[in-house]
Amino acid sequence: MDLRHLHYLVAVVRAQHFGRAARACGVSQPTLSSGIRRLESEVGFPIVRRSQRYEGLTPEGEKVLEWARRILADVGGLDAELDAMRGGLSGQLRIGAIPTSLPSVSLLTTRLTSGHPGITVAVYSLNSRQIERGLLEFELELGITYLDSEPLTGVRTQALYEERYLLLTDADGPLGAKRSVTWAEAATVPLCLLTGDMQNRRIVDGIFHEAGAEPRPTVETNSISTLIAHVRDGPWSSVLSHAWLHAFDVPLGMRVIPLVAPSTARTIGLVWPDRDPESILARALLEVAGDVDLELALSR
Repeated sequence: MDLRHLHYLVAVVRAQHFGRAARACGVSQPTLSSGIRRLESEVGFPIVRRSQRYEGLTPEGEKVLEWARRILADVGGLDAELDAMRGGLSGQLRIGAIPTSLPSVSLLTTRLTSGHPGITVAVYSLNSRQIERGLLEFELELGITYLDSEPLTGVRTQALYEERYLLLTDADGPLGAKRSVTWAEAATVPLCLLTGDMQNRRIVDGIFHEAGAEPRPTVETNSISTLIAHVRDGPWSSVLSHAWLHAFDVPLGMRVIPLVAPSTARTIGLVWPDRDPESILARALLEVAGDVDLELALSR
């Protein structure tokens, strides 16, 4: 069985399109289609449902896809292990990170690539469910997400830091002069918050409810930078993770104020598949994370 044909299959499922998959693999569309047909000939049944366009996989094809992902991940892991035996790590480490954790990622990847110049890194902004799926489908080696709220299954974990919550608001607004703001008070001002598919939003809603308050955001977005831009340019306030102060200056005329009553935090950490052998590239980042005090770095 030719590994290229397995690559073609995985690429088609990822792209949901033969032409895009062929471009991603660096081959012509006829070459890709021919490779998949040869794979079907080898296994003895149709894998891809076709008409004029890609229409998904047959039930048998879903099983082949599961094994293809596993085989390709194992081959990639073997290549990385062999490189390490030769004296240096190489390969691409794929990390999925929830948006509120993104400012912390560079503190890890900078040190990783400095110590292992053969490693390249791809960082994807994903919600927690997408991270879980990416790990399961061998599309990611590591995730950075919440460990103590809707925890993922089938993973190993390593804590990184405690996420705390701040209100970003107009310095001249009704709450701008306060040293701290209660969650109930925060619910009374116009809000811009993350969308409901983000775990951070579900956490924030839960804290508001714990405080007996009901937030009614007039703007929702899945982009932190868009959220901050709306607060900067409009009448809104927002709840932010303290980690974002590492990446963004407080906009002119705005203040960040600790949220209290309740004062609460959630643990952000690394997650990776609960299987052996572990990815050697993932282990390299785990070692870096053990030497970096993210709690201290982000609190500054």
